[in-house]
Amino acid sequence: MPIFLRWLLRLGPTNPIAVRLVQNASRRTKHLYVRSAYLAVLILVLLWAMLGNTPGGGEVSYRVLASAGATSFAWIAYLQVGLICVIAPVFMAGAIAQEANPKTWDIILTTPMSKLEIVLGNLLGRLFFVLALLFASLPLFALTQFFGGVPGKSIINAYIVSAGAATLVGAIAIALSVSRLAGQRAVFTFYVSVVTYIATTIAIDAWLGSRGMGMGPKGSGVTLVTALNPFLAIRAQLSPTSYPSADPGAYGGLAGFMLSSPAAAWSTFSLLISALLVGFSTLTVRSGGLRQVTQNASSAPWYRKMFGLSGEDEEHRPPRSVWSNPIAWREAAARNATLGRMIARWAFVILGALTAILVVILYHTGTLNMNDFQFIIKSLVFTEVFLISLVALNMAATAVAGEREDGTLDLILTTPITPKMYLAGKMRGLVAYLLPLIAVPVFTLLVAGCYALTNGLGNDALAHYAHKPPSTSVTMQVPVVIPEAGLVLAVMLIPFIAFCVMIGLHWSLKSKGTLSAVVGTVAVVFISAGILGMCGWASAADMPVIGPALATLSPASLIDAMISPVARLDETINNNSGEGLAVARISMAIGAVASAGIYIAIVYGVLTAMVRNFDFTVRKLAGTR
Repeated sequence: MPIFLRWLLRLGPTNPIAVRLVQNASRRTKHLYVRSAYLAVLILVLLWAMLGNTPGGGEVSYRVLASAGATSFAWIAYLQVGLICVIAPVFMAGAIAQEANPKTWDIILTTPMSKLEIVLGNLLGRLFFVLALLFASLPLFALTQFFGGVPGKSIINAYIVSAGAATLVGAIAIALSVSRLAGQRAVFTFYVSVVTYIATTIAIDAWLGSRGMGMGPKGSGVTLVTALNPFLAIRAQLSPTSYPSADPGAYGGLAGFMLSSPAAAWSTFSLLISALLVGFSTLTVRSGGLRQVTQNASSAPWYRKMFGLSGEDEEHRPPRSVWSNPIAWREAAARNATLGRMIARWAFVILGALTAILVVILYHTGTLNMNDFQFIIKSLVFTEVFLISLVALNMAATAVAGEREDGTLDLILTTPITPKMYLAGKMRGLVAYLLPLIAVPVFTLLVAGCYALTNGLGNDALAHYAHKPPSTSVTMQVPVVIPEAGLVLAVMLIPFIAFCVMIGLHWSLKSKGTLSAVVGTVAVVFISAGILGMCGWASAADMPVIGPALATLSPASLIDAMISPVARLDETINNNSGEGLAVARISMAIGAVASAGIYIAIVYGVLTAMVRNFDFTVRKLAGTR
């Protein structure tokens, strides 16, 4: 065999790391469950979309079937990209972390494998499962062609966009793992970065479209940001009428490529960025591993002393006051033991508060109109709540499993600390640590609500807008943001975050490793919160009086109802003789208290069950690393 061909094969199909990953992971039942669940979700969504978009009873015309097929295909195309972004880091980011945890990293560094072989082996070995998962749904996509309305080109483009997203996800995850040597942190950092990036690019694209800066006759079509987001790239392919792209040749250069072919531009950019990340990982893979092995203890530098921190490897630290529950104190205080965590935590708080104040100032000075103001506030609070939920899930899911892996749990079990004290302390400490973060979206809504409450600081035209329900001749004044929105959100959000923490602790206790605990926690919380959110979303618009109360079951539906009450609480506001807004506000306040009580009851029930089964679960997983 030629040497060049043998070299190429060692980078891909015959790479020892890739072969080991594929062979070992293919035997795991968990991966079979993941693939089955992935296809099951797509099948259920396709079935639900087809039934929901096809009128019942009588014969259905071919045009209606084609429309239903096109709509259903759009649903599962968007869902597939979302699932790829969620599932890919689970398969990808643990590749190098698994080498670091069992102390086999040193062995890999002593093998004759080159740096490129180490990186590509981890990347391709994990990417194999993601791409296999992706193309396993191809028969399901092909079924939509039987109904018409779905050209084969759209299916191919959807897969190209999804494959580009999967490749980019894998490259980012591997780069994070190589540079930081911490797989769990890489997974969490990846989730936060991807969510922030996707939300930001969608918001910028929507803002540009609302200002008429996109393509199409109304300027609401494709923008330069479209090619930087996989969801927007698929939207340009599936909705060419409502989201038009530029005509080929209308613009030249890179801008013309991005505006006329956003899907092709996204795929090209994702492959180029992936290649750059692989090159970066190749340069740092050995230096990152050796840095962990050869670093020496040193005294605390001046910037750590300024924050009251000792050296990273010093055996003695300044004394601290401990709470009555040492586990709760440890979870709340010890997570600020590194300078990076302290800066990240308080930077989120300070930047979030300053952004909220800045948005209100821009609106008051006329820089933003009312629609832009509501959209930005809603996007900010949505993103902040989502990030806080991810932080809570990651911290809780690794709280017990991480201590089991490093042996800390075995030491704690030899102390007089009871299971109830241990688990309740974990929950209390994590919630206490997250309280400053929770205050950010609450403060954002409080600032916007106070602006409406004070009549726009003397300019009532900015604080309220007129709305005339069709069922009455009375015109009501609707605040741009419900004044008590921050208080209502605080009442509901704190128990919801406690619910996220408790579910994370439950999976952390019963899982063998931190990665499986994070995956299980994210799946359970997102599915339950998504179902409650969709139910609250629909109930708020269709059910009078009780609908606003049901909207408080999920933070997403609650935030939307408090910022856009007329659009979301239609039945309640328009059918109560001019008093609909007051009725809706009272209903949401009562619903927030009831929802908080429900989440607190769930937290107490899960905690009681965990305490009862603590000894059995710990003994069952004793010695697991």
